Order: sequence, then C-alpha cells, then structure tokens
Amino acid sequence: MLSKNRIKYINSLKIKKYRQLHEAFVIEGAKSVLELLDSDFEIEFVLVTQEFQQKYSSILTRHNLNLETVTAQELEGLGSFQTNDSCLAVAKTKENVFLSPAPGEYMLMLDDVRDPGNLGTIIRVADWYGITKIICSRDTTDVYNPKVIAAAKGSFTRVKLHYTDLTQYFEKVKDVKQPVIGAFLGGSSLYDFEYPAHGGIIVMGNESNGIGEQVERFVSDKIMIPRFGEAESLNVGIATAVMLDNMRRQVPL
Repeated sequence: MLSKNRIKYINSLKIKKYRQLHEAFVIEGAKSVLELLDSDFEIEFVLVTQEFQQKYSSILTRHNLNLETVTAQELEGLGSFQTNDSCLAVAKTKENVFLSPAPGEYMLMLDDVRDPGNLGTIIRVADWYGITKIICSRDTTDVYNPKVIAAAKGSFTRVKLHYTDLTQYFEKVKDVKQPVIGAFLGGSSLYDFEYPAHGGIIVMGNESNGIGEQVERFVSDKIMIPRFGEAESLNVGIATAVMLDNMRRQVPL
C-alpha cells in the first residue's frame, strides 16, 4: 500500500515550484514509462500494477529499478491522467544545458509557447521529423509539466530542450551564420520557400501573438503557411508540423 508521504510527494510534483525544489517529475502511462526505462534519465521509482508487471516482466528485470506494486485504484488518485491502470514513474529532471546548432543541423526555437499540450505535441512532432534540439524562451511552459510529458508520448526522452533569453541566445551563436526562419502572417509563402541545405533555426511564436518583436529582429526569412479556407488561425503544434514537413521534403536526413 502506498504511503501517505509518497502520495504527497507525487502530487506535489504537479506544481512547478516543487518540481524545481525536488528536481523531479512524473511520467504516466505504459508507453511513456517504457521509453523512459530505455533513456538516460535517472529514475527514482516506478509504481506498477500487477498486470503491467507480469506483461513487461522481462523489460523490468533488465533495469535496476526501485519498483513498487500498486493497485489500479491507487494509481487513479495520482498523476493527471483520468484513467491509468498500468504504471507511473518519478524521474530526476536534467540540467538546463546550452544547446548550439551543429553544422547542417535544423533546430526549433519557441517564443512564449504557453500551452502545455502544444509544447508536448511540438516535442513529439520534432522527434518525428528528426529534430533533436529545441530552444525555448524563459516564459515557454515547463517541459516537465505533466501535460507536456503526457502529450509528448515518450519523445521527451530523445528531444533536448534549453530554456534561455532568446536575444541572448542569438548573441551567443551569432558566429554560426545559420538562417533564422520564422513563421509570420504576411510572410512569403511556405510553398515557394527553399530551405537551405546547410541547416538553420525554425522559430515558432506564441499561440495568440506570434513571434515577439525582440526575436523578430533576428529572423532572416519570414514565411507563412498559406490559408485556403476560412479558419482564423492554426494551432502552433499543427503549424510546426507543416513547417517541418516541408523542410524535410527538401532537406532529408
């Protein structure tokens, strides 16, 4: 039976200040936890139902885990999932390590992306298209937010994020000389744009206001996803997928 202290600890990690205090976060669901096991994250403990433990016993025994068997009812009261009848893990967060663009590499940059579901989707999309580095403004939502981790579906184990002041970041990498491609209303059509073969930084902005003025001055190429219907706007996660899909059509890995 789960102790009250463990329950209190897990629930506290739903709040950013306690994630920062304990340097830990929660991962829920079979897919995300199984991918976590094969990653380089340090795992504090894993809670599993008997059914999950039996089904994945060969995988679980390969890892030196602090494993505790719980009931599905106990799991339901933890985390953020409405239903979770398999597993939950707590892992240590990573240091906010500086990420620089490598020659020929494409990176993503996010300016004030606030919605956790959007950030999780962007991480998953980045993983799909072979993007392994994302630079985030300080006011972009916390990658370790449970909703971000849930939406990322395990891709958070492969995609690295660095939080920083974006203007300062551009100053630090100014000698790299890579194009900075920003999504803007009124920019050149995405379908006419030629992505450079030598890599670059693709910038996506806030869900409501787009890319801010401070970041805009570093953008070398403003491009737009043409609208053919009557929708007012595109979700930033979907817009990122469109941008990366067109990039990969021209610049395959």
